[in-house]
Amino acid sequence: MEPVRPEFLPDPSLSRDEMESLQREIADDAVFDDDFGFDPAALSSASPAAQQQLTETPTGSDTESIADTPLVAGVDQAFFDDQAISAVVVLQGGEVVERTHAITDLSIPYIPGLLAFREGGPIVAALETLDCDPDLLCVDGSGRIHYRQAGLATHIGVVFDTPSIGVAKNLLCGSPQESVDDRPTGWRTPIEADDAVDCADGMIIGYAYQSRQYESSNRHINPLYVSPGHRVAVDTTVDLVAALCDGYKLPEPTRLADSYADDLKAELS
Repeated sequence: MEPVRPEFLPDPSLSRDEMESLQREIADDAVFDDDFGFDPAALSSASPAAQQQLTETPTGSDTESIADTPLVAGVDQAFFDDQAISAVVVLQGGEVVERTHAITDLSIPYIPGLLAFREGGPIVAALETLDCDPDLLCVDGSGRIHYRQAGLATHIGVVFDTPSIGVAKNLLCGSPQESVDDRPTGWRTPIEADDAVDCADGMIIGYAYQSRQYESSNRHINPLYVSPGHRVAVDTTVDLVAALCDGYKLPEPTRLADSYADDLKAELS
C-alpha cells in the first residue's frame, strides 16, 4: 500500500496546535458515508468452508468464490521499551492471506486525542509493506468518536484513502444514548456527540456494541466503541463489526493482529 494523501501523514514533530489543525483538515476530507466497492453481506469472519456453504447456489448458477470476498486488514500494536510493534493481518473469507509488521521508534508520549501522531507513523510503516490492497481497514482505535472527528482510524483511512473503521475498547468522548452496563451479546446503542466533540451536539458519531457477554451474571464484558474512520457510514460500521466478530470480543482481523503483535513482542523480550 502507498499513501494517497502524504500531506496528511502523522508528523510527531508538529506542535500541539499544528496537530489539532491537521486533524480538522483530515475530518473535513473524511467521508462518513458508504463509499466502498464490496457487498457488506459478503463480509464474514467464517472459515472458507463455512463461507462456501453460505454462498452455495443451485447447480447451473453462479457461485460466489472466496476470491470475490473483501480483503479486511486488522491493525493493532504492541509496545516494547520505546518502540511500537505494528502488526497487520489480512483476512479474506476468514482465511489469513497476508500478515506483515513494522517495528519503529516512538518519539512522543501518549496524549488523549493525538494518538495518531504517536502510533500513526508505525502503522503507516507496516501498511506500506503490504503486497495486497485491503478493501477495509479495521483499526484498534477510534474513528469519528474523537474530539475533532479524526481519530486514528480516520487519520489512517484518509492517508491511504481506504475504507476504515475504528474499534476502541474505551470511550474517548461522546455520550451513549442508553446505559452500557451489563448488556447482552448483540446489543448496541448510538454514541451522540457532546460538548467535547467538534460537531453539532446530538450527532451520532458511533456506537457502543456488545460483541460478547458472559452467560453468568457474576462477570461482565464491556462493550466495544465502534465508529466510522473513512468512507463508511456510522450505521454500516457497527454492522461490519458485528459481521467480523466470531464469538470473541474483538473483530477477528484485529484479534489476530493483536495476537501477532504479542508474538512479535515475545520474540524481542
